[in-house]
Amino acid sequence: MNTRQVSVAFQTDKSSTEYVALAKLVNQYDFDVISVYCDAPFHPSYGPLLLMAPHIEHARIGPAAVSPFRIHPIDIAANTALLADLAKGGVYIGLTRGAWLTEYGIKEPYRPLPAMREAITVIRKLLSGETAGTLGSDFKLAGHVRAPYPLPEEQPPLLIGTWGPKMSALAGELADELKLGGSSNPAMATLMLTRLQQGEIKANRLGSVGLVMGAVTLVDEDRRLARLAAKQSLAMYLPVVVNLDPTVNLEPELIQRIDVLVKQGRKDEAGYLISDDLLDLFAFAGDPDDLVQQAEILFDAGVRRIEFGTPHGLIPETGIRLIGEKVLPRL
Repeated sequence: MNTRQVSVAFQTDKSSTEYVALAKLVNQYDFDVISVYCDAPFHPSYGPLLLMAPHIEHARIGPAAVSPFRIHPIDIAANTALLADLAKGGVYIGLTRGAWLTEYGIKEPYRPLPAMREAITVIRKLLSGETAGTLGSDFKLAGHVRAPYPLPEEQPPLLIGTWGPKMSALAGELADELKLGGSSNPAMATLMLTRLQQGEIKANRLGSVGLVMGAVTLVDEDRRLARLAAKQSLAMYLPVVVNLDPTVNLEPELIQRIDVLVKQGRKDEAGYLISDDLLDLFAFAGDPDDLVQQAEILFDAGVRRIEFGTPHGLIPETGIRLIGEKVLPRL
């Protein structure tokens, strides 16, 4: 596997024709992976992926990432198998505990780590054609259950998305990739590698799991405008992610003020409260040179794959083209 990979990710808030157009656009460039999100209440990942797959010739595609507490593991397995039948460059499975599920009436597990382990077992057994049942507390398969659809030729790679130390260790034990979403902080890369290595050591597979880091991305030839717009985008989720990053210390009053302004619909004012240094820890922003520099720092810190997330540019399609033509070749 290439030790330096670049991917691009999309929010699932588009029409069917827009998904197809985006797939055709990114297919012009040499991305290693194309991801879509699975955030509630947007479209679940697999519909957009199935629309995009016929138009993507080389990149691996998959969801980053699906909560098995929102989409059942038997459905994740079935959708993955169908997607694998279309995807010319292969597929991957991205799993995450999920955020804000209770806001949509989705019950979270009492013990998320064992539940995630059970979900992985169910998915992998179905995709390997096994008939042996599982007797987990949250996810079960009767002994006779077997996937009744065509299966992928090999088990798709598994990604686990998390900020937490225990779920990171589980990724080190069971997954192929660990994704930290919403961060471009090299100090967090170092911390996440330490966390996942605990699981790798437990499973005697040290060095097997690649670290992926992705965040809001906004690139434009006009560096000033790109960074200003990125600060406005970052303001909407900074109050959440900054509390997950133990390497960053901010005054609670500043975070509270940003949060209040966003909730009042004053994101422009909220963005002005975000410093340039803070922006660089939670987003990829600026001109193509800025993105290359940020990515190189993360690769040097041990990150295996950089994922440039939505909205990509002041005009999204322009941002994709700049990444594909002026960032990707230099990485």
